[in-house]
Amino acid sequence: MLTRKEIESWEEKALAPYAMKSSHSKGRKYKEEEHPYRSIYQRDRDRIIHCAAFRRLEYKTQVFVYHEGDYYRTRLTHTLEVSQIARTISKALKLNEDLTEAIALAHDLGHTPFGHAVEDTLNELMSDEGGFNHNIQGLRVVDILEERYPRFKGLNLSWETREGILKHSVGLSKKDLLKEFPELEPETHPTLEAQVMDVADEIAYDSHDLDDGVKSGMLIREELKNIKLWQYNEERVNKEYSNLPRELKDYLIIRNLINLQVTDLIKNSFKNIKKVEINSFEDVKKTPTRLISFSKSMQADREELRQFLFKTLYCHWRVLRMSDKAKRFIKALFYVYLNNPEIIPPSFRKKIKKDSKGLKRVICDYIAGMTDRYALEEYKKLFDPYERV
Repeated sequence: MLTRKEIESWEEKALAPYAMKSSHSKGRKYKEEEHPYRSIYQRDRDRIIHCAAFRRLEYKTQVFVYHEGDYYRTRLTHTLEVSQIARTISKALKLNEDLTEAIALAHDLGHTPFGHAVEDTLNELMSDEGGFNHNIQGLRVVDILEERYPRFKGLNLSWETREGILKHSVGLSKKDLLKEFPELEPETHPTLEAQVMDVADEIAYDSHDLDDGVKSGMLIREELKNIKLWQYNEERVNKEYSNLPRELKDYLIIRNLINLQVTDLIKNSFKNIKKVEINSFEDVKKTPTRLISFSKSMQADREELRQFLFKTLYCHWRVLRMSDKAKRFIKALFYVYLNNPEIIPPSFRKKIKKDSKGLKRVICDYIAGMTDRYALEEYKKLFDPYERV
């Protein structure tokens, strides 16, 4: 029988000195007795999987709106793909795979319906109230909005998982984070486990958006032949196989593309760690730059691919149409709630008096938590005179 204490003892022996071990966790905000057979990070992972916000990811958009087709990625399938890639990298570097997985599964909990277009819209609508950012929103979800325990709000996750949710990406201002989350050490780098998850996220959405773009017909295969990473992996597939069906060939190219990036990342990150002589998880926080990174040549090739995706897929007229439509009706929903707060469902309306951030933030929380489908149905109920409310 494997106990939590034995899991912690195994981590001390088997993981790298720079890994974040369960026994060194700063713990939880609200004191709880830890589980006899699960480490603190395993328990975090399980709490995330069982929360309502995680289930709603199934009907939240990655790039394509959910009713465009069953094949395309959703936030949920994307999250699972990120988790798988991040765990592979983490295991190879002898990091704490459980912490990596917990952060990966939680990293998109704060995302809005209809992708980044609505995140930008909510940021604009909330400009006088501190704006909107999906990392910060993810922390609100696990700290405040999920209600699953009688003694405290939120999921009461460990300090390290919460830090990873907030700080895994580099886009947030340290000044703003210092003001709102001083306890999460905004001026330091997050754990290597959080850094791994951030780059795994990039690998997953670049590669799988490429897959979805080809499948949808928005990306033209002939144009992809000019992209170095695609061309290199297509040549490898052609050498090994002949007369493959087109879809199978595309799948193999993208699979090889992911493997190539992951391999490069593992090798280069290990080189970075050795170069600056990282000997503990405390050393990670003191480094001037992040240690989990690609080689310069891979980074250049990835930049070419990402520029291509931006110009060809993310700015495709069909995607822009979907985004523009989503922005317009989310704004309409926001203002109808703002002008008539009594029509907000009671479960959220009761939060207005309790939440110190006020009505706008409650409306923002409500909209950000919607699935694509729920948002569309809510719009119809409020604006279509023939629709039942």
